Amino acid sequence: MTAAPSPEPGRDCPLCPRLHGFIAGWREREPGWFNAPVPTFLPPEGEDSVKLLIVGLAPGLRGANRTGRPFTGDYAGDLLYGTMIAHGLARGEFKARPDDGLQLVGTAITNAVRCVPPENKPVGAEIATCRTFLKPTIARFANLRAILTLGSIAHQSTVRALGERVAAIPFRHGGRQEAGGAALFSSYHCSRYNTNTGVLTEEMFVNVFKEIAAFLKT
Repeated sequence: MTAAPSPEPGRDCPLCPRLHGFIAGWREREPGWFNAPVPTFLPPEGEDSVKLLIVGLAPGLRGANRTGRPFTGDYAGDLLYGTMIAHGLARGEFKARPDDGLQLVGTAITNAVRCVPPENKPVGAEIATCRTFLKPTIARFANLRAILTLGSIAHQSTVRALGERVAAIPFRHGGRQEAGGAALFSSYHCSRYNTNTGVLTEEMFVNVFKEIAAFLKT
């Protein structure tokens, strides 16, 4: 009997040589950083309480790769966690460090690619390889009702992890589609680049969460 696939890669996961080497270099430069595959952020009540899973692209170099918690340490977290707190999906105060006491409420946060990629750009093979962790991550939440994908790469990898065809469930900001028995919501990524260039406004992002929060109350 084979063991079920793990939802979390090991600290020294070697499956993507380019990412493994990149992290190794940063371990030498910044030994105090996390510098490892970033684990899924869970609510204190445990995985059975999770009704919403948020899937980002990958850890930021000086964000989650440094701190070890998704969307912690860079601008994207300011917008994401502030919006989540406002909609009852997180509680406490976000201070951009993993010991700030922030807690998720009925929500988990993960990334399509768990290791920081050079220039924030994972290649196709790395995205596909890390899907071996995304699939069991989705499966671990028995009461999951909704998934929010941030950006087209996270969206496409999530669609594939759910066993669906990307062409049948295309990415679009503000989208809501059914996939794998869950409601699949999608948004442009809450990166500083997207907000600075006007691709994503705070109002656009908040509106996505309004829809998700309303759906979860039904």
